[in-house]
Amino acid sequence: MDVKMWTYLIVGLSFALYIGIAIWSRAGSTKEFYVAGGGVSPLANGMATAADWMSAASFISMAGIISFAGYDGAVYLMGWTGGYVLLALLLAPYLRKFGKFTVPDFIGDRYYSNTARTVAVFCALIVSFTYVAGQMRGVGVVFSRFLELSIEMGVVIGMIIVLFYAVLGGMKGITYTQVAQYCVLIFAYMVPAIFISLALTGNAIPQLGFGDKLSDGSGMYLLDKLDGLNQELGFAAYTDGSKSMIDVFAITFALMVGTAGLPHVIVRFFTVPKVKDARQSAGYALLFIAILYTTAPAVAAFARTNMINTVSNKEYSTMPEWFKKWEQTKLIKFEDKNGDGKIQYVKDKAVNELTIDNDIMVLANPEIAGLPNWVIALVAAGGLAAALSTAAGLLLVISSSISHDLLKKQLRPNISEKGELLAARLSAAGAVVIAGYFGINPPDFVAAVVALAFGLAAASFFPAIIMGIFYKRMNMQGAVSGMVVGIALMIFYMLKFKFGIFDGGKEALDGLKSSWWFGISPEGFGTIAMLANFIVSIIVSSLTPPPPAHVQQIVEDIRIPRGAGEAHAH
Repeated sequence: MDVKMWTYLIVGLSFALYIGIAIWSRAGSTKEFYVAGGGVSPLANGMATAADWMSAASFISMAGIISFAGYDGAVYLMGWTGGYVLLALLLAPYLRKFGKFTVPDFIGDRYYSNTARTVAVFCALIVSFTYVAGQMRGVGVVFSRFLELSIEMGVVIGMIIVLFYAVLGGMKGITYTQVAQYCVLIFAYMVPAIFISLALTGNAIPQLGFGDKLSDGSGMYLLDKLDGLNQELGFAAYTDGSKSMIDVFAITFALMVGTAGLPHVIVRFFTVPKVKDARQSAGYALLFIAILYTTAPAVAAFARTNMINTVSNKEYSTMPEWFKKWEQTKLIKFEDKNGDGKIQYVKDKAVNELTIDNDIMVLANPEIAGLPNWVIALVAAGGLAAALSTAAGLLLVISSSISHDLLKKQLRPNISEKGELLAARLSAAGAVVIAGYFGINPPDFVAAVVALAFGLAAASFFPAIIMGIFYKRMNMQGAVSGMVVGIALMIFYMLKFKFGIFDGGKEALDGLKSSWWFGISPEGFGTIAMLANFIVSIIVSSLTPPPPAHVQQIVEDIRIPRGAGEAHAH
């Protein structure tokens, strides 16, 4: 069978499985819709958390960034892994004990104010929409290549599928769908990695093959060969970094603390019965995440080596079928500048004839390496599983922010449970349409869009959550002004240096790099915006009255590790 038939078969079976699970686990109450009834086992929740966590950015884009940026791409690995540890150890158990479904709910109650809740809802919506745009873009990329549709059509199909099981099942449907999606995505990531590691180095474990000698008899290590290939083409050595240390630190830190403020991951810790289970499921999730994250650098190096060997200085007319197929998606472009029919792939923009989108490296990797068609189709199914699982989790955050935090808690406190459930489903449907629009008109490649979402979460939520748990004196005025300053600063910096809004549009962006504040890129600026949030919060709260005694008592109680209460919606 050819790749297209295999893709239809494997993707079709995986979609049938997800939709079947969604129908089987329909949500009948708001508690089932928001937190799956609070009865998920730690192992299943660990898998679901890992699938929620590993988005299209982790599956499709992270190895792609490392592939092109080499050592510089490691900031994504360090930031996202470190962030998960921070979330699991420092925040999740306390938020679980506080017993709130959503981050705006925690902020609204801890800062005893609907103003704080509204600001938190606004921040949650901005973070979630920025993040979900990256997922929809990932769905479009996979569909456009493997089912040979346009990216726009791919995004529309992805929207329909996510809408079906997110709106029908809520968190209950999403949780069990994500368990299935984790199994699909990890299998799809590891199988080609093992095949290629064996082919290049003779070592079946990709994490070890990455640092091993090539099996071509040359006696060279894979990374030494890759350094040489990169330098021949004018690129920096693969294992050298070009980013300044301050920018590396800022991006890593922004990704870490942004993780800790990501609403769709925090919600997962409410779906288990006890605090002990929340800790256990965090441990399981870390193990499941580590399998993919330790493999990503190896996949990046294999893909880069194979790509350069396949295309550099080769006749365009002899390019294999995969090259022509990816050209149709416009994610790889050849422009014969010197008319010799050969592909010049070099760093010098004036001479370079090949443009490659970061997002294709993982998906095209099995094709470049000449793996069997079923493996290529499996990777397509894995990419879709990663994008759809995170998109569904984010849509739930958006719908619960609107139906629970805005409607139930503020605008219509007397709304019936049935009415609230309907509002949650309608807002999820509206969110899918907006997310689809951003997926068709994305601001950047998947991981860059996602990195900005983390910066926004770091700038807005992290200080309010961390001080809400550990600093009794933090009051409503401090938290609200800190969140407003943090997110406003981050949005301004993004618009200025990522989209060139104030300085002549995207064409001017390269020239603007020299005027980055403190030499920090937009992806890392969340760290600075977060520090501004902390400073403003502490100053304002010290100049205004302390929180009421009952709020200070709640903060005391959260930190005492004894039997935890059930998560409750009132």
